[in-house]
Amino acid sequence: MASTPRAGIIGTGFMGTVHSHAVRAAGSTVSAVAGSSQASAEAAAARLGAGAAAESPEALIARDDVDVVHICTPNATHADLARKAIAAGKAVICEKPLATSVEDATELAYLADQAGVVTAVPFVYRFYPAVREARDRILSGEAGRLWLLHGSYLQDWLAGAEATNWRVDTKLGGASRAFGDIGVHWCDLMEFTTGHRITRIIARTSRAYEQRETQGTLSSVATEDGATLIFETDRGATGSLVVSQVSPGRKNRLWFSFDGTEASFSFNQERPDTLRIGRPDSSSDVPVGPQTLSTPGGRRYAKLPPGHPHGYQDSFNAFVTDTYAAVQGQEPEGLPTFRDGLRAALLTEAVLTSAAHHAWIDVRPTGNPHETLESSSAVERQKQ
Repeated sequence: MASTPRAGIIGTGFMGTVHSHAVRAAGSTVSAVAGSSQASAEAAAARLGAGAAAESPEALIARDDVDVVHICTPNATHADLARKAIAAGKAVICEKPLATSVEDATELAYLADQAGVVTAVPFVYRFYPAVREARDRILSGEAGRLWLLHGSYLQDWLAGAEATNWRVDTKLGGASRAFGDIGVHWCDLMEFTTGHRITRIIARTSRAYEQRETQGTLSSVATEDGATLIFETDRGATGSLVVSQVSPGRKNRLWFSFDGTEASFSFNQERPDTLRIGRPDSSSDVPVGPQTLSTPGGRRYAKLPPGHPHGYQDSFNAFVTDTYAAVQGQEPEGLPTFRDGLRAALLTEAVLTSAAHHAWIDVRPTGNPHETLESSSAVERQKQ
């Protein structure tokens, strides 16, 4: 392997572009790009500054000048491509969801452990300086006992029945859309920031539109536009989450408030330059910057002075930089791996099961991927 890991990106859409920017920010290069066709790969290679256009994803994975495989393709293709990359001994960054089933996600986490390769899933909201500051302060006890964990993740890119995307199709996107696409981001962020783990969920899913128009034809929709859930954690807290991809005016509003007996911490991704801290006698908005944040985690990721917001691409850059550091033998704190991708799959399973049965559902523990694989197989045998 070269002194700096070299990237191969599978997927030529928006996320492939985000990944390519992050690779360059990490001081690395994109050796090759693969797409749905040779023509799309060649166009993307020119646009992204890649060294070559691979004739297929498999050809990209096999290249000697690719050390890290970035999977940025539709959800249903993730598991197969990740298996092939792991088998080739490559490090893998796979867009979430890691897989569209718990069984596939479990297998991938197990295979990665067995192969000893570095894996990562872009839960990039962990990499906001304000989030790291909140995490350090909460884990130091500044909030007191956390008892209420609540928030929302709202978007509007599917507002309007004429708006559609491959994610709407269960064959490409999986059984869950709104929660599986963005709800898992909020849950990962909550668990990472607070140290709490969701143990039980009661959820409802809903659709703003029962049909969506594609090329002039109305088609029925099977995936949810939104989800509402209440949950309990392993440390005695309760919480709630509202997720929507059809909330007009909300572009990408991930918001949380983690409330303790001594202080609350809240963050809004549409205003990433501040962390709000509330106390019984005062409330304050802490500006994000190396001079204004006080914890090691916050300062580590705060690269810009206060008043210069750290945004989504900056967080993605930090995520890829940490992943590449792990490939080079370092151990960056808080890197989301395939085990975290498995955790998201288990939460999605619980949400869909609860919504289908109108009941509280226990979230299966992630545990050891080998043990979880055996548990998943037992559950499938019981269903049969």
